[in-house]
Amino acid sequence: MKPNPSTSVTADLLCDVCGQLPEPPKARLTLANIAVMLPIELLVHAAVVGTTLPYVAKVLLLAVTATVLVIWVAEPSAAKVLRGWLHAPALRQRHRLHLAPALWRARTVLLDQPGSLQTVTQSLAKLGTNILSLHVHPVMRAGSLAPGHIGTVMDEFVLSAPGDVTEQELLKALADGGGCGSLVWPTTALAMADGQTKALTLATRIAGNPKELPHAVAELLSAKVVPSDPEHPAPETSAGVGPSPDVLKIPTAWNGPLVFSRPGEPFTPAESARAHRLAELAEILAHSPAAPERARC
Repeated sequence: MKPNPSTSVTADLLCDVCGQLPEPPKARLTLANIAVMLPIELLVHAAVVGTTLPYVAKVLLLAVTATVLVIWVAEPSAAKVLRGWLHAPALRQRHRLHLAPALWRARTVLLDQPGSLQTVTQSLAKLGTNILSLHVHPVMRAGSLAPGHIGTVMDEFVLSAPGDVTEQELLKALADGGGCGSLVWPTTALAMADGQTKALTLATRIAGNPKELPHAVAELLSAKVVPSDPEHPAPETSAGVGPSPDVLKIPTAWNGPLVFSRPGEPFTPAESARAHRLAELAEILAHSPAAPERARC
């Protein structure tokens, strides 16, 4: 079914591939067909019964005429005229999904002074956005320790926003609240997982096998391991805060540095610190006297 002005009510339900509407509930489809067929059946019966044709001819004419009208008139009419009613349950469900809260992660740099966080939270509240989680990371820049200089902090939020709020609206709210260098991207409930608990769980995994360090850190950071290639060195890395800190390097004593990449989602200093502590744990265990026994196991 091609989209046209008459299908605007159910346009959101059209399949992107075939352009067809989903199958309506059988009960509603049956009631719609009865509502359209019954008047046609009554009119055909009244017209045929009033003729002077033989009884058998009346029956045949009635059967053929009613069948043709039902197939070519009644069913298409029911599908068009009562389309909104037929697909009302699906439309209500789609509307609820559109309005369901969506989870976002956001980062913005604020002045490290009283009232900065309050201003940005008030700006987000105007969109009906709820802050579920907040982490504050200091941003060290040249001259930030000079007397009288106001430092900056990077605030990282997990936000629950109404379904109709867009990324651009969130970015504008952060900017209106005094934030700069803001980033916003969709996320899932995994963003609410406690980073410290996850790091401890992965530390137990590394204690059993220090060689699991690359995979454990990749899981901790939700990042990809960048393969080492002497001819093509890894891109410039940072400690987690900067213009584009989406590449993180972790030094190891036995196999060279490990490089992790997470495009579009910069690493925070807290994430960098956890990853480095896991690397230190793996190094200690790898050089401990019990390491050869673990390797044989």
